[in-house]
Parts: sequence; structure tokens; C-alpha cells
Amino acid sequence: MAADGEFKRDLRYITTRITADGRDGWPVEPGRYRLVIARACPWANRAAIVRRLMGLEDVLSMGVAGPLHDERSWSFDLDPDGRDPVLGIERLQEAFFRRDPEYPRGITVPAIVDIPTGQVVTNDFPRMTLDLGREWAAHQRDGAPDLYPDKLRDEIDDVALKVFHDVNNGVYKCGFARSQDAYEGAYRALWERLDWLEERLRTQRYLVGDTITEADVRLWPTLVRFDAVYHGHFKCNRQKLAEMPALWAYARDLFQTPGFGDTIDFEQTKTHYYGVHRMINPTGIVPSGPDPRGWLTPHGREALGGRPFGDGTAPGPVPEGERVPALG
Repeated sequence: MAADGEFKRDLRYITTRITADGRDGWPVEPGRYRLVIARACPWANRAAIVRRLMGLEDVLSMGVAGPLHDERSWSFDLDPDGRDPVLGIERLQEAFFRRDPEYPRGITVPAIVDIPTGQVVTNDFPRMTLDLGREWAAHQRDGAPDLYPDKLRDEIDDVALKVFHDVNNGVYKCGFARSQDAYEGAYRALWERLDWLEERLRTQRYLVGDTITEADVRLWPTLVRFDAVYHGHFKCNRQKLAEMPALWAYARDLFQTPGFGDTIDFEQTKTHYYGVHRMINPTGIVPSGPDPRGWLTPHGREALGGRPFGDGTAPGPVPEGERVPALG
């Protein structure tokens, strides 16, 4: 937290990478690693989406932490006996401490853990999705899309950076502000960027090019949580997402695309934000709404053209143990 009350996210992550050539000491190996996410977390949501789109479910297992945590980190309270069935740990903190017993920073998801040693390899979420898309290519499904095509990388990076500062992190800067000026500055930046995105998406189906890219993967997890959490809980309340025609249709289009909506659990998301952030919501009461069934209504974005997966295909069915509750 800055002296002026502005929320400052700690962006210092464990940056070792899992690569095809193992140059950081962590080679890509099927079955060796476990991706740990929480359904509530938008940063973790990105990794879950890319893992689905790439078809890596059989080579990179996934653990799901529960929606509530304390100062000791995310816990596996959704699993039998409160332990991750593969890692055998109660809290993600244990994997970080096996890597560094004096680990000084936040215990964050997503994290990829080396199963044999129990050590976290990385929690560098921006790099993680890029590496799942590129370094794991030899193990991806047939028809996996290219989310980061060479010819579009500069534009994807530019859009993603703007979205991160003003939207992905912008909602947190609104919600965690500790002064009126800091809140109002973040609020203005958020809505200026959302208006920019609304205009951009009026005439194109996806953020960059005519297919789903890394830019869409980075924006969408914030949009899907907007009305349920950020609008009220984080005071981002100029409008609801459902009141912005292009953004709302775009968000529904992706929700109904395999690999996106099938990673979302609205109840866990609300339980986390309203239950953990007691400095914002002292009672811990979790709101009953909004009704999520609007996410299944027709979006009409097909009229703008585009090919969701480019030259690739849609991912297959969600594995039995990873299904989220149906809406309704």
C-alpha cells in the first residue's frame, strides 16, 4: 500500500520456468507437475483456461484450493481430509516453504508444483500461460489453438498491458484503496479503459485479430467476475457489465465457448471475495445474486465473423473430476 492510499500489487514472483529444454532446471515432463488454482481467483482462471484450450489435462494435473483462506494461505479444504490428493499437503504454503523455508512474499495461485520434491516451481502467472501455450507444445492436443501468434505479439502485449493496469489490477486498486483520491483515480482509469474496450469490441469479435488470443484470456476472467463481485464489493459501480452492450455480448460469447465458462464457479468466487475481505465486508455475508443464467443468453457475436480457435478446434469435454456446477 502506497503512502497516498493507492493499492500496489507485489509483482515479485518465483520466475523459474518449466521449458521444453529444461534450461532453468525444470524440463517439461508429462505427469511431473501439478497446477494449483482456486476457482475464485482471476489470475488462476487464466491458467485453467489455457490448460483446457491446449488439452493438457492428461499431462499436467490440477489441484483446486477452496475459496476461503487465512494469513497462512490457500488450503485444500474441498478435498477429502483437507489434503490435496496428489501433493499430500493441507496448504499451498507448504510447497512454497519446501522451495524456500524463508519465503517472504504472498502465497499465490496459480502455482505449479514439482510433484516429486513437493516444491513450487513458479507462481509467475503472466509467464505461465505463455509457456503452457509454447513450451508444452509437444504434449498439446491435436487442434490446440495458437494464442500468441508471432505476427500479433506486439499488439497482444500492448493490449494486455493496458488491460492489466487499468482493468485486471484496476478493480483491485478501486477495492483496496485507502484514500478517496486513490479510489477515484483508479475508478476513472478503470472506466476509461472499459469504455475503450467497449468501443474496440463493437466492430470486432475478439480483442486482437479474428481469433481468441492471450489478450482475451487475460481480460475475460475480470469481466466474468465483474457484476458478481467487482461492481458492488470493489465499488466499481458506474455500470454493470450487463449494461455495456459490446462488452457484455463479448463476455457471453467467450463464456459459451468451450474452455471458458466451464472453468467458472460463481458461488466459490463470491464466497472468496465477500468472505475473505473482511476489511471491506466485515459481516462476511455473501450476496445471493446476481442470477448467473444471463450468461447463457444469445450473444449475436457470430455476425462479426471471426474463428474462435483459428485453424484449431474446440477442446474436448471437461474431465469428470474438474466439472463446475451448471448454471440454473
